[in-house]
Amino acid sequence: MYQELKKRLRGSIAPVVTPFNEDYSIDFETQEKLINWQIESGSHAISVCGTTGEPSSLTTEERIQVMENAARVINGRVPFVPATGSVNFDETITLTKKAKDLGADAVLIIVPYYNKPSQHALYDHYKTIAETVDIPIIVYNIPGRTAVNLHVDTLARLVKDVPQIIGVKESNKDFEHVNRVLQKCGRDFNLYSGIELLCYPMLAIGGAGHISATANLLPKEIADLYNDYEAGNIQAALDHHFELMELNDVLFEDTNPAPLKAAMGMMGIAKPILRRPMALPTQELQDKLRNILKRHVDLPENVVSK
Repeated sequence: MYQELKKRLRGSIAPVVTPFNEDYSIDFETQEKLINWQIESGSHAISVCGTTGEPSSLTTEERIQVMENAARVINGRVPFVPATGSVNFDETITLTKKAKDLGADAVLIIVPYYNKPSQHALYDHYKTIAETVDIPIIVYNIPGRTAVNLHVDTLARLVKDVPQIIGVKESNKDFEHVNRVLQKCGRDFNLYSGIELLCYPMLAIGGAGHISATANLLPKEIADLYNDYEAGNIQAALDHHFELMELNDVLFEDTNPAPLKAAMGMMGIAKPILRRPMALPTQELQDKLRNILKRHVDLPENVVSK
């Protein structure tokens, strides 16, 4: 039933930031510009309200507004995969229903954070979501943020029992784990890298693509990593992998999306503003980021990140 969708949901799914104004309100005009830039640059799909979109800093209503604006701007040009997961089950259901109403192609649902649910509880959580809202689901496993790892056996059980689960975003540095995802869930299961340095390696084992924060800065390059690999231009894809490594590293020397938003400010494409408790990196790290970023893009002279 979902085979055609799984084929379409391959490549670079860009996790677009939530831009803010100086008064910390959501900058919907800039969001529109960023989404259009992503599509024009070749990103294969758009996601909002994932980790990079600071969902924990948004109210439920604000998350809905971000999704509504994104759906309007995308207008069916590429697949739309908003993140609708939360630490709160009812909020997850509310957001997932809204995503379906907006015509989202699939939703990205994070392993609940802070609660530290058991594997049995995680199985029940995802199964109940799928039974409540019939929409394709990409599970989002990011143990560094959630303090719990969705075990491969739990995921395999879900894939067997819940047809709506079509893929997983693995922000998991355990490469043995991600290999076993395809081994136990099937090699046609859509595996996406959420770790920047594993985007290429996951393609090499049969991954479906990546959901990389770096796409907010270099959307064409992140999309081309997938395009070159898929076209059989393995050396070109490998070149992208190593060329991006230094930038990928510095973007995660502080908590995402703090360095990312600082870099977007330096590029003049979004205001370098985060909502508390997040804050921009130290000046020392921003200086390092600027020097590395200059090797990838031409920075405007009159724009600075503060």
